[in-house]
Amino acid sequence: MAPKSSPTDPDVRATFKVLLIGDSGTGKSSLLLRYTDDVWLQPDEVQATIGVDFKIKIADVDGRKYKLTIWDTAGQERFRTLTSSYYRGAHGVMFVYDVANRQSFENLQMWFEELETYSNTTEIVKIIVGNKCDRDIAGARQVTKREAEAFAHKMKALFVEASAKSRIGIHDTFDILVRQIAETPSLWQKSNTAPSESQIVQLDNKRGEDDYYSYCC
Repeated sequence: MAPKSSPTDPDVRATFKVLLIGDSGTGKSSLLLRYTDDVWLQPDEVQATIGVDFKIKIADVDGRKYKLTIWDTAGQERFRTLTSSYYRGAHGVMFVYDVANRQSFENLQMWFEELETYSNTTEIVKIIVGNKCDRDIAGARQVTKREAEAFAHKMKALFVEASAKSRIGIHDTFDILVRQIAETPSLWQKSNTAPSESQIVQLDNKRGEDDYYSYCC
């Protein structure tokens, strides 16, 4: 587990705000849990995100430390008005789809349009993540890697495939994103602030009682 560190810690070069967005059930929460806690839960143990979840991770990339504030947004339509406010100020966004669910891939266009609507910068670093690539072995794949790479090129986004279940590409995914953000100082040098305690409390208070479950990798 990474040591706790404050934004003023001399070992931490900068603080980056990262969003995970995409359809419900694509495994956004599982990707986050695997990256921050090295945990993977069985499908019936995964509780769908209500509104926005939040975690902090100290990332060591190329010998430099960065504090990541990672926001896991709900993919359900009824929470869109809640999560839209969190696009502003983001330095990097992961667009997550399920390689065995074509609709989740086709809906990426909608998520890109939403980012364009709510983001306050055109420099934000974007990466498309094809999650659940372990399902390729079972012949369940519906989206080819070549097709996804072509779409990423069209959207001027980075692209990787990963599996929270099998640990495939998890750290590489975040390292690639952090590295690209770090190489775009105009994106973060003027707005390098961590979320306040009040923001975190507000997130906890927004969790609803009508919990339900999604199947994530």
